[in-house]
Amino acid sequence: MGMTMTQKILAAHAGLSEVKAGQLIEADLDLVLGNDITAPVAIHEMDKMKINTVFDKDKIALVPDHFVPNKDIKSAEHCKCVREFASKHDITNYFEVGQMGIEHALLPEKGLTVAGDVIIGADSHTCTYGALGAFSTGVGSTDMAAGMATGKAWFKVPSAIKFVLTGKLSKWVSGKDLILHIIGMIGVDGALYKSMEFVGDGIANLTMDDRFTVANMAIEAGAKNGIFPVDALAETYIKEHSKKPYVIYEADEDAQYDETITIDLAELKSTIAFPHLPENTRTIDEVGEVIIDQVVIGSCTNGRIDDLRITAKVFEGRQVDKRLRVIIIPATQKIYLQAIEEGLIQIFINSGAIVSTPTCGPCLGGYMGVLAAGERCISTTNRNFVGRMGDPKSEVYLASPAIAAASAITGKISGPAELGM
Repeated sequence: MGMTMTQKILAAHAGLSEVKAGQLIEADLDLVLGNDITAPVAIHEMDKMKINTVFDKDKIALVPDHFVPNKDIKSAEHCKCVREFASKHDITNYFEVGQMGIEHALLPEKGLTVAGDVIIGADSHTCTYGALGAFSTGVGSTDMAAGMATGKAWFKVPSAIKFVLTGKLSKWVSGKDLILHIIGMIGVDGALYKSMEFVGDGIANLTMDDRFTVANMAIEAGAKNGIFPVDALAETYIKEHSKKPYVIYEADEDAQYDETITIDLAELKSTIAFPHLPENTRTIDEVGEVIIDQVVIGSCTNGRIDDLRITAKVFEGRQVDKRLRVIIIPATQKIYLQAIEEGLIQIFINSGAIVSTPTCGPCLGGYMGVLAAGERCISTTNRNFVGRMGDPKSEVYLASPAIAAASAITGKISGPAELGM
């Protein structure tokens, strides 16, 4: 019986010739990731284990990004804990304020994630790196502790759903619309503990930023991971960003899938997830009039340079609605600098938006845009659960940068077409 792409990667890292769905394995890790919320818990667990060393100081990444620059005393204590641990163990890939970015944008940019890797992170959106042909998945802080100590992790080998992508996305439609469409179709548990494997000639028409977005939100369908084949575009990205060796795995022709779903990218429309689940989707022509109070453009899902360019294209020569707070967050310092060099930041500020240092901030209701009761926010983030961005009586609508930007101009959920674009 053939293996899927994910199963091949796991088999190789477990030292096995083959694995099957449902099999329990122990696999070697190429990278262990933690942030300022999850790493302190893992560090305290290591203390309980009486373990004084890490398995490899070069294969651990610590990125304080959720409440930084520190929001309050508690967040400062968390970051201090991570900082002291990184210093004690001489962690190579520790990124302090000034060098840090939102972790899932920063690590690929730094070349720490490449094809064929097995990566765990104590953050659910660690599945982002599947865009590069890696097996990456979120784990709990205790598993992170064990990973930092031993360089190994236990997995139940997932079965898979094959998504065959054909055609090309229309103007203003992006990877965010694709993944919201999929989640709306299969539900938030439609891929529960499964691998979402994307194939088809349509992949060639997706940018790397599109792929990162799609893989990032695989967890919102309940998936263990999302993964793309490594084509010329992905290889070019890896070579431009990393000096690490990488291995390309391809699914066997007789690989077993639980189901196969074909999607014509050309048929997709801009898609919005209404409160309070990512599966509660409507296309832009089904929205009706939804007045908003805040716009957030950023996050590990949509804070990359393509996202900022699209936003600037919509904003240029226009003003955001004066009733709104419009918050734009470049995902990394490098992206921020590139946006300055391209003149994007000037466009944002001249249009009436504010621009923040890289931070997860508002995505999890941390800071930099917490909502009051009754307020509505359209956001390019990845979750819209009850109370996700503030008061339990607030509402979060998930959308692409194009939709969020157009909505910032009109003051209600809108597409660029409503601006004559």
